[in-house]
Amino acid sequence: MSLPSDEGLSHDTGSDQDFPDEALSRNDFLGGRVQLWQPRQGYRAGVDPVLLAAAIPARAGERVLELGCGGGQVLLCLGARVPGLSLTGIELQPGYARLARRNAAENNQVLDVVEADLAALPAGMRQRQFDHVLANPPYYRAGAHSPAEDAGRQIALGENTPLALWIETAARRLTHKGYLHMIQRADRLPEMLMACAGCLGSLEVLPLAPRRCRAAELVLLRARKGGRADFRLHAPLILHDGERHLRDVESYRAEIRAILRQGCALEWPKTKLAPKPAPR
Repeated sequence: MSLPSDEGLSHDTGSDQDFPDEALSRNDFLGGRVQLWQPRQGYRAGVDPVLLAAAIPARAGERVLELGCGGGQVLLCLGARVPGLSLTGIELQPGYARLARRNAAENNQVLDVVEADLAALPAGMRQRQFDHVLANPPYYRAGAHSPAEDAGRQIALGENTPLALWIETAARRLTHKGYLHMIQRADRLPEMLMACAGCLGSLEVLPLAPRRCRAAELVLLRARKGGRADFRLHAPLILHDGERHLRDVESYRAEIRAILRQGCALEWPKTKLAPKPAPR
């Protein structure tokens, strides 16, 4: 797995116009269970949003919010796996917001998309609470990436809204004992942990490594509002078989392939408690 250059949506100016059909491609997700229109030249979802959607332990009837929902990839993959959710997305760019609504309608899902900036949510959103908040923020700090010609993709590349604000906004919108799930570059984990201090607890980190004996490039963060459990750093989830890419064929491990092609859940590791020492 190599880091995609266009993951996550930030909140600045971007795509204001509807995408004409000739500028879009329709792509299969979850083995065709979800079909999504995506801009050919703008932000295009890869594996990462599917893994994020699979990591959410949501149940029918719960309320889910995504910060920066783009074309709806994460929410609609989650909704296909767990029917009966109340899905809401916040998206600054009107063009992507309208695309998310179109994708939801064509996949027979109900998705409420609110056009807003994380730094200035409308009063109606500030009064709502959610059981789960999801986020796939920009992977790169402002100025830490090569500029992109497409405005929407450029917004996806680098942040102007600080990562700490994403986490603060998530914490405010979570109900007590609600969960935040976020996917981000591994080198930004210290920022994420510091931003959670004082507002979220029961932190768990699941590193995502492309292959055995390779360093994790991405991490999944799980945090709980009002959580008190100890911090957990899990063993890496390995995405591909083998230590290196030998042939131009798909090499996902069986459990990853089941997530990507069959819509299975990503099972978080269970931490075993160490046995108590025998009394002397």
